[in-house]
Amino acid sequence: MSVRVRFAPSPTGYLHVGGARTALFNWLFARKSGGTFLLRIEDTDKARSTDEHTQVILDGLKWLGLDWDEQPIFQGARIGRHQEMADRLLKEEKAYVDEGTIRLRVPPGEIAWDDAVHGRISFQGEDIKDFVILRSDRSPLYNFAVVVDDIDMQITHVLRGDDHISNTPKQIAVYRALGAPLPVFGHVPMINGPDGKKLSKRHGATAVGDYQDEFLPEAMRNFLALLGWSPGGDLEIMTLEKMIELFSFDGIQKKPAIFDAEKLKWMNSQYLLNGPPEAIRRRLERKLVEALGYTPSADRAELAIKAVAPRSRTLLDLLRQVQARLDPKFVELDEKAKKEIAKDPGTFRQALIDSGTALQAVAWNPATIEVCLRSLAEQKHVPAGKIFQPIRIALTGGTVSEPVNELLHVVGKDAALKRLEAAANRLDTPPIQNSI
Repeated sequence: MSVRVRFAPSPTGYLHVGGARTALFNWLFARKSGGTFLLRIEDTDKARSTDEHTQVILDGLKWLGLDWDEQPIFQGARIGRHQEMADRLLKEEKAYVDEGTIRLRVPPGEIAWDDAVHGRISFQGEDIKDFVILRSDRSPLYNFAVVVDDIDMQITHVLRGDDHISNTPKQIAVYRALGAPLPVFGHVPMINGPDGKKLSKRHGATAVGDYQDEFLPEAMRNFLALLGWSPGGDLEIMTLEKMIELFSFDGIQKKPAIFDAEKLKWMNSQYLLNGPPEAIRRRLERKLVEALGYTPSADRAELAIKAVAPRSRTLLDLLRQVQARLDPKFVELDEKAKKEIAKDPGTFRQALIDSGTALQAVAWNPATIEVCLRSLAEQKHVPAGKIFQPIRIALTGGTVSEPVNELLHVVGKDAALKRLEAAANRLDTPPIQNSI
């Protein structure tokens, strides 16, 4: 039988990063094996399940690039099926009525399975005791409903968080009572925060949606894949194709994974640095238009993205820097820049005036701009930095940027010369302004 796996979230809240990681592992396994990845929405908790939460989960999976192969199954629509199976077990005397509920008879003896991650795990039926599979209002309990659904969906592998290990012996008891073959069970490690405790809001954002404005989906997917799974060796940055190729249950670790936000930012920076500027522009386009009030030309936006990507860790870092290069209203002096100006405002202002004059007749490309500015520094008998740094501060508001010749090229000749002139004019009379 071909591989069939599922991701079965409950639409009572957002898509947690732990759930997203579970979905990703199942998806990778399905794609690696040529199998089928299914989605089941476990919406039997009618009081807390909402269409909005369902949509958030679907949107999060789509953002991560995890597509499903058949129409989603909604567990709440299958209650009739769950009742039918419970009644069958009652008729076969494998279950019995107790104060209006239906309880499964759990025979004594060992209930064990070979876990795909942890190896052999064993429980005793005597320790589990008979448990309710149908409430007195005829609604199914979790451990019964999921087994009926998994059997009907022909699920071959159940890969989920290891907080479900205690549920597995009960579910195996249901499989046995229904006379159905067991799937392969695999329980992946929990995700902890840096303090070693279970990941929660005290560690920061735990919803996938909270990361969508700051991180590329490719980076988030790569990061999630390495939470509890190792491809072997030192490989960290992987294409989706490489993940699929290397994924295996053998690489899933037994110990809890640590959610390291700094590692995520580093990983995202690698994707920003090496990703196509066109694709990154498209991800930023809506926010750029909202901020600027107009749609910048694709060429100019992509030039700015390429220039600032080496110093960006998140999309918000990158967006802030791109905005400053496209529109002077986003230029604000940081504290280091203010101190730099305060050392010698007169010399700072003169450098801006001289640079603006020298650059007037220059062909606008990085090579000729650099030659021009270095020649100016030689003429003034000052280090090149005394020319470069005032320009950098005038154009960005900060003391760190791409090389100044590239910065000038990105901003554009007319815009750059206007900014230099305006910055010099604002330094004409004391006191020094907070922004230039």
